[in-house]
Amino acid sequence: MLAAAMLTDRISKRFRHLSKWSRRTDAPCFRVYERDIPEFPLVIDWYDGDVVLWIHPRRKDETPEQEESFARASAESVKFALKVDDTRLFVKRRMRQRGLAQYERESDQGIRRVVIEHGLKFEINLSDYLDTGLFLDHRATRQMIRDRARGQRVLNLFAYTGAFTVHAIAGGAAATLTVDMSNTYQSWTRRNLELNTMAPSAEHRLEAADCLQMLEAGPKRGEAWDIIVLDPPTFSNSKRMASGSFSVDRDWAQLVAHAVDWLSPRGQIWFSTNSRSFRPDDAALPTGVGMREITKYTVPEDFSGRTPHRAYLIARAGDTDALDLRVTRWTAPAARGGSSARATPES
Repeated sequence: MLAAAMLTDRISKRFRHLSKWSRRTDAPCFRVYERDIPEFPLVIDWYDGDVVLWIHPRRKDETPEQEESFARASAESVKFALKVDDTRLFVKRRMRQRGLAQYERESDQGIRRVVIEHGLKFEINLSDYLDTGLFLDHRATRQMIRDRARGQRVLNLFAYTGAFTVHAIAGGAAATLTVDMSNTYQSWTRRNLELNTMAPSAEHRLEAADCLQMLEAGPKRGEAWDIIVLDPPTFSNSKRMASGSFSVDRDWAQLVAHAVDWLSPRGQIWFSTNSRSFRPDDAALPTGVGMREITKYTVPEDFSGRTPHRAYLIARAGDTDALDLRVTRWTAPAARGGSSARATPES
């Protein structure tokens, strides 16, 4: 009883604090709790009135009956602390990282909502997948892309439901290409665009393709992108890799080397990973390429004190502007004869 009371108190305090922050920052979806108390390995996200509770395993020797009892007690604490009923609480069981399996459909209830992020609309699915379709830890990164997108050509790889693309177009991107191998998620991206009175077009294309194969094949003659969003899965099976699989810890440098081939002369790669064991070695970078970690700028307030992802700017080593987050305003790109947009430092 005492431990459950501690959990309820912690959730309540966090929610009160973050509710004030969310109103100030136009972010009605946020993380409330993430394993704050070791005895309660839970993750709780608030989606503007709806709550998703992920329950992580506690002990290897726990019986199914004990697991179920813990899940029921945790759900009751969450409902009491956040003042929601069963219709607003969605409980999911998160096992160890399963690579692309985390994106697979788990049910067909079809409980969808439309939520707001920085004035833009996004469809989330609360019932059918392990994740909802909107990764909250990249909220700040999406805003940074939006701030830098005016007049730029933006390539969004491993795009999931296209949230980065929506932000880029809202920021005035001249062109976007959104690539994900799943037709399901490309359809979801299309709906997200339509929610914001956007639509696929000759300038803003959706492509269902394997990003690893696409990058390895290389760009078409004259094709170059000013901003490349590169957020690959931590692990996936891939026939394109000599090992038969892709691991971001092992294969990141090869992935970056291929992505650089798609980059405009003064372009940026926004690379991120959720791997907790990721340890990049600058010596593994392609010749003439620089990388700067920007994680401390991309982790939002509701994830403060944690490292939900690692984020990096990657550009040609001599381009100090492209590796400088203070550069946020861009002139319209020149005609594509080989030169790219030039950055103007923020005043």
